[in-house]
Amino acid sequence: MQRNHSCQLILALDIEDKKEAIDLVNSTGDQLEWIKVGLQMFTKYGPDYIHELSNLGKKIFLDLKLHDIPNTVAKAIESLSALPIDMLTLHTCGGLEMMQWAVKAQENSKPDLQLLGVTVLTSMDDNGLRQMDIRQSAAERVVHLAGLAQEAGMSGLVCSTHEVVALKEKFGKQFKLVTPGVRPAGSATGDQKRIMTPGQAREAGSDYIVVGRPIIQAANPAEAVASITKELTQ
Repeated sequence: MQRNHSCQLILALDIEDKKEAIDLVNSTGDQLEWIKVGLQMFTKYGPDYIHELSNLGKKIFLDLKLHDIPNTVAKAIESLSALPIDMLTLHTCGGLEMMQWAVKAQENSKPDLQLLGVTVLTSMDDNGLRQMDIRQSAAERVVHLAGLAQEAGMSGLVCSTHEVVALKEKFGKQFKLVTPGVRPAGSATGDQKRIMTPGQAREAGSDYIVVGRPIIQAANPAEAVASITKELTQ
């Protein structure tokens, strides 16, 4: 356990109406630094939406989970580098060469951008992997893909909170670890299968946690953010 470990909250802004999303961000004031924009909202509203959120003083985690041939992913990163984004995801299962091209494109076009390799989605478990004829457990698969990411020069990963300890033990401080599948105590688990509370995620060693519905659906989102932030800093 890493009780003194620093961990930051990222709000997964999965709200279909842009005005409602902006209003929610504004309602949290200065206590929220990071916003995650996923594929659904980016394809609906495009780059202008990213600029609007950035203009509110927020850091942007663009979660597109890029996965294609190496050249296409590299060109996509070059295109996205014009946006005010601070984190960007790609699938580690795209392979070593794809990640190497991605890292080179990032270094050349936006050196401060944190590339995050998605390992095993938190909606996936061992049974789901077996259905795809992957014989490794989720935990084994994550470590295997992280090894490829390390070889490619990646410096960040998205993983379940349940794999954080193993990744820290094997790779040390090589990676910044971003963990979705975090739910405050008493929250509905939804479609997430491998979850922890914010405090548990911090103690495990997560550098960032991603929380969406427990904040968005709260009667008072600002209070929900404050509660989670307090749990992360206790």
